[in-house]
Formats: sequence, structure tokens, C-alpha cells
Amino acid sequence: MRMHRPAPAPPSVGPDLGHHGDVELAPGLVDLAVNVQRQPMPAWLREPIVASLETLTAYPDPAPARAAVAARHRRPVDEVLLTAGAAEGFVLLAQALRGARRPVVVHPQFTEPEAALRAAGHLVERVLLPPETGFRLDPDLVPADADLVFVGNPTNPTSVLHPADVLAGLARPGRTLVVDEAFADSTITPVDPQTDPASRQPDPASRQPEPSSRQPEPGNGHSEPGNGQPESGDGRPEPESLAGRRDLPGLVVVRSLTKTWGLAGLRIGYLLGPAPLLGRLAAVQPLWAVSTPALAAAAACATPEAVAAERRIAARLAAERGYLVRRLGELPRVRVAGTPASAFVLIHLPGAARVRLALRDRGFAVRRGDTFPGLGPDWLRLAVRDTATTDLFVAALAGILEE
Repeated sequence: MRMHRPAPAPPSVGPDLGHHGDVELAPGLVDLAVNVQRQPMPAWLREPIVASLETLTAYPDPAPARAAVAARHRRPVDEVLLTAGAAEGFVLLAQALRGARRPVVVHPQFTEPEAALRAAGHLVERVLLPPETGFRLDPDLVPADADLVFVGNPTNPTSVLHPADVLAGLARPGRTLVVDEAFADSTITPVDPQTDPASRQPDPASRQPEPSSRQPEPGNGHSEPGNGQPESGDGRPEPESLAGRRDLPGLVVVRSLTKTWGLAGLRIGYLLGPAPLLGRLAAVQPLWAVSTPALAAAAACATPEAVAAERRIAARLAAERGYLVRRLGELPRVRVAGTPASAFVLIHLPGAARVRLALRDRGFAVRRGDTFPGLGPDWLRLAVRDTATTDLFVAALAGILEE
């Protein structure tokens, strides 16, 4: 059996905020570590990106893409700031808001907000949500005088989707509330599988085996998103999103196009928020920060066609996530955290650090959890993939647990 290079060792002191899932990857490993979808790029997205290459002699013009994003979210153009991925948005916030007196990051969550704050010289306070409550947001844990608060929804790595009204309750005058919605487009309103066939989980009997070997390419077997309207099982889009809330003081919503559309290498995201605040962020942003191909992608992903395709992808993810959770429930000692609502699930497994390395030897890369504040070495994050990949992964994990 082919042996793979072990993943980098955990840090000796404190969580490694700079560790991300891509570090877990190596040639030949099935990727369950990175939360980026790997579907074929639809023509309505690929063609504008390719066409933009003919205009690279000109400096990027963000105006058309900015207008498209604003129209999608029904906001004025000056309430949109395009960024080179969501990560740049966190850096801009940290740099522009250096005067914050009590910045707070709600954990476990994506580590870049805290990393950006620390790099800008902020003294960061952590609010740790306990696993005993399913990592649900308790607003009483956030200090009343915190004037800069970061929280994810749905939260990476827990996949927990917090109620919009609970998040909205954190907004108040004198506070900047930053809600990371990088995975919001992967969420869907739960529907009744008995009355809505489109929401039912995949039938294992209908699954087709991968044509190659024991290691399928995740995502194979799915058709390219089509051009029609959302299916009946799509439910209410982004049920707990605050992207359209203009009434909440100091609210900044961070969005990413990386995950659903597989654009991690293109670096495109955006911020939604009050125009004066976004103006402060734009003042510290480098000139021409977003490339012309990335701007083309932003405009394409804001169209009604793209939004309809997002809903179908979210519906498919919900079915595949449900299947993964069900299969994991068959294994001893494996506990799924909370109620997963996004493109990944978090599991607790005693001895997970050893299991992660054993999974690498069996051809699977998973995301270790100990680099997220509030977690530890017995946590792993798993990306949701197609049911055939899930079956192979669960079989490998079961074999390890039996040893």
C-alpha cells in the first residue's frame, strides 16, 4: 500500500491559526479536507472568465461586478466592496478598525479573522462556544462592551447555522458586527422528505460505482448545474442570512464565491455593509485588488441563473450531507457535532489525531480540528462529498476503528 507523507504536526503551544485544510493534501489523497466544491464549471461562468483574458492589458474595472452584486442583494452600490477573497475582507477590517477597544472573535470558527486582527496589533478576546450546547451561539457570552465582534454563519468548522434573529441581536450602535457568510450559499431551509421528493437523501441502491479504483475523484458523477429554476426542494434560500439587512447598525457581512463555484485560485469575495464603513475599508485596500477575471466571475455569479444553480447545489449538498451523517452514525465512538447545515461536518472521535494519520495511509485527507480555538486533538472536519466517496471513506474509517 502506498504510504503518504504525514500531515504537519500540531503546534506545541496554542492553536496554529495559519493552518488550513489545503495543507492536509498530497498527491493521491481523496480530498475531504478542503471545503471547495469540485464540479465542472458551468458555461455561464467559464465563458466570461475566459473572455476576460482578452482584456488584461487594461486595469481592472470593478464597477460592473459591483453593480451586479448590489443588484443581487438589493442594496445600493456603495454598500458593496469587492475583495480578493473573503480573507482580504478580514484584513481590511482589522487594518481599518485599529481603534477598536475590545475586539472579540466567537470560536470555534475560521481562524483568519483572529489572525488578521493579531497581525494588525489588536488584543483579541475569544468567546468559546461549548460542544455541550452543539456550538450554538449564546449572545450572553459576548461582552456587552465589545465594539468589534466576528462570528461565522454557518460556522466553519462546526457547520452550525445560527438563527438570524440571534445574530441580529448582537448588533448595536457603536459596535461593528462582522458575520462571515462564506458558506451561506450552501444552506437551505429544511423541508419534509415525505412531501417533497427533491429533498430526499440519495438512494444507496441508485449509486453508481466510480469507474477508476478505490479512490474516486470527489464530485464525479454530478451533472453540471443547469439553467432552469430552483427545484421544489430548494426551500427558502439562505434561510439565516443577514446579507439583505440594511437596518442593523454596524453590520458587515462577508461573502465568498470560492466554495460553491470552485474558485479558490481566483480569489473573489465581497463585503456588504454601511457605505461610510465600507469607505473606510476601501481606503486601506490596495489599488486594483481584484483581478479582471475575478471581477468577471463575480458578475456572473450574481445573475439569477447563478442564484438558481446555487439553490440546486445546496439541495444536493443537503442530501449528501444527510447521507454522510447517517453513515457516520453507524460507527462506534464517532459523534457528529451539532446539526450540520453546510458543506462539511465536524466529528468528535477519541484518538482522532492518530486516526487522521491512519486515514492518510488509506488514501484520505481530512482536516484536523486542533488548530481551531475551542476544539482539540479529538476533533476532525470532513468535507461533504458524493455518496460513493462517503461509502469508501466510512469503510476505511470503520477498518481503522476495528484495529
